[in-house]
Amino acid sequence: MKTLYLKAEDKDAARVSARILKDGGLVAIPTETVYGLAANALDPEAVKSIFEAKGRPQDNPLIVHVSSLEEAERLVEKMDPRAYALAERFWPGPLTIIMKKSDIVPDAVTAGLDTVAIRMPSHPFAAEIIRLSGVPFAAPSANSSGKPSPTNASHVAQDMDGKIDAIVDGGECEVGVESTVITLATEVPTLLRPGGVTPDELEEVLGKISVSHAVYEKLNEGERVQSPGMKYKHYAPSAQVTIIKGSFANYEKFLKAQNDDVCAVCFNGEGRNFNKFIEYGVEGNSDTQAHRLFDALREVDEMGCARAFVRCPETTGVGLAVYNRLLRSAAFRVIDVDIDIPVIGLTGQTGAGKSTFAELLKEEGYYIVDTDILARKAVESRAVIDQLCKCFGEDIAENGVLDRRELARRAFSSPEKTELLNSVTHPEIIRLTIEEIHRAEAEKARAAVVDAPVLFECALKDMCNFTVCVTAPEEERIERIIMRDSISREDAILRISAQKSEKYYVEKSGIIIKNGQNDDMKIQLVKLNERID
Repeated sequence: MKTLYLKAEDKDAARVSARILKDGGLVAIPTETVYGLAANALDPEAVKSIFEAKGRPQDNPLIVHVSSLEEAERLVEKMDPRAYALAERFWPGPLTIIMKKSDIVPDAVTAGLDTVAIRMPSHPFAAEIIRLSGVPFAAPSANSSGKPSPTNASHVAQDMDGKIDAIVDGGECEVGVESTVITLATEVPTLLRPGGVTPDELEEVLGKISVSHAVYEKLNEGERVQSPGMKYKHYAPSAQVTIIKGSFANYEKFLKAQNDDVCAVCFNGEGRNFNKFIEYGVEGNSDTQAHRLFDALREVDEMGCARAFVRCPETTGVGLAVYNRLLRSAAFRVIDVDIDIPVIGLTGQTGAGKSTFAELLKEEGYYIVDTDILARKAVESRAVIDQLCKCFGEDIAENGVLDRRELARRAFSSPEKTELLNSVTHPEIIRLTIEEIHRAEAEKARAAVVDAPVLFECALKDMCNFTVCVTAPEEERIERIIMRDSISREDAILRISAQKSEKYYVEKSGIIIKNGQNDDMKIQLVKLNERID
């Protein structure tokens, strides 16, 4: 299919677009929120074409756009009086209202739900083509499903060229994130998706509203999508996105500790501190962040970075919409880097007695974070499994369950593949580790102890206030490994030789705990306690 390109200011653009829509075609058009992929909402075959062009799941409902209240009234069983009040305040504008649908609305639009989502866009071009075509149009964002929404025509072209009939260039979108979605089909009006109309503004009209848990969290297993934008992962670039909460100083420290090439997605004026950065608005100014957000997420891929760490916005006003989109872009990966408890990194060679010393620390009120356990938990993450499948083959997982043995066979076949494995799993291990550190804070532990055999090979070391390594004479370590693992002396020696030398650990550690036959770790622990306290 050859896609026709039009300019919104051209005299015939609205007329040509209206004709395409009336004839069952697809047109990407500008709105005040993002570019929408429009089709006749009352034509099931045209609506089906939207899902095909976007690769959109069939269980994800669409929003119907109208240009008058009379058009909205035709689409619902009965117009809720509260909808008139909302329309008077916010229409035309970035607000979508959900009510019980009438029979003229095809099930294809509503994904089989008995409700319909309706919006009256304020962009003059969108309003004009509805008027000229004489039909309401269904219009999700004009991008490939799951990718960042388009806020200019070039974004649309990247995803939709050759898949749809026409693209209308109307310049940059004013708001930059999709509309707020409120449902009136619940006992208390419920916010399903935050946007340009804030919860406080809605409550000025409706009184008390409820906020769906899906604004902040993943949908529960089997829970039905009630509104666009509620899917697990959405608005995402190809790069892995992680939200970073906390001060800029800790954000900077965390990013600079990463071993690989990453992109800082930060606020205006902060980028000069990083090699690769994208600034997405003024700190504390949610409107500027919303306007730039999807542009910034697309730029991450253009920059070629595998990972992006995004400074967390405020979660009030329009900031809630920005945060909500980032949560889904990041598949709910959030790291809080503001830590108010001492963190000790504990490491050492196999057989030296690191686990024994960890038990002594636990008895003294320290919280032990076992990264071996977290490493196993990390590869249970849906996002991590998806990424591992991309790197090592789709057949290493079946029905969302990872074949750990096959992954190990492939990942440890070369140093390069092992490094690739670490690049996928270490970010999740670090996220889980920081979660555990915050749990230690909540439990008022003496300190959090990060027990990590490869402490110095990853960013974990930079989170630690102190680093401790446990050492022991090699012959004693060999005997301990033989006893512990019931293996031969030769195999024990092979394990030891595969690790870094004792000198490596000692030179990188601030505190050395000796665990030879004549050493008393309890005495040494007293000295450590004095240093921590």
